Amino acid sequence: MAGGPTGTYGGRSAQERRSERRDRFLRAALDQFGGRPGYRAASVTALCEAAGLSTRQFYEEFRNLEDVLAQLHLAVNDWTEQAVLAALGDSAGLTFEARIRAVLGAYVAAATDDPRRLRIAFVEIIGVSAELERQRLVRRSRWVELILAEARAAAERGEAAERDYRIAATAFIGAVNGLLHDWTAGQFEASMDQVVDELVALLLGVVRPPA
Repeated sequence: MAGGPTGTYGGRSAQERRSERRDRFLRAALDQFGGRPGYRAASVTALCEAAGLSTRQFYEEFRNLEDVLAQLHLAVNDWTEQAVLAALGDSAGLTFEARIRAVLGAYVAAATDDPRRLRIAFVEIIGVSAELERQRLVRRSRWVELILAEARAAAERGEAAERDYRIAATAFIGAVNGLLHDWTAGQFEASMDQVVDELVALLLGVVRPPA
């Protein structure tokens, strides 16, 4: 990636101008990768036209289109993660079931709020390259660790069985993502509350101690 301009112009530093350009590229890519034509049919030229910037400016910020997709995928996960962490903070001190309901409600709302973000996270990122697959699995593991931490804390309070939940948490994350993808694709009709209720019931069935 080539170096960009330096110095101050129009009252803004070079870093500020580069940050603004980068944001314009990412906003244009969110439209094109998350909508039409989709990542696999996109081109640098079309992305630059949509952003209102030049190809020279593109290569000052990114190596290629895959680099843009990687940055978008991280941003989409960050947006959702911020919503979930806020829900965890707001539900501190509540029962495990109440916290799980708050967290899953925040996750579902944030993940499905923008269809473009949903497509980036669940469709466009799949099968692009080994590097992006590693990134996807790393970010997915963060969600697994969050569930594990909550399950361990619930077990200490006697609200969950004492066992290793890693396999169950990994399976649950896959179920969540598959359900959200099919729901937003119109494979079945349900309200957001119904979707959250099913996910809560599924997770509680996994972690609740046997009667």
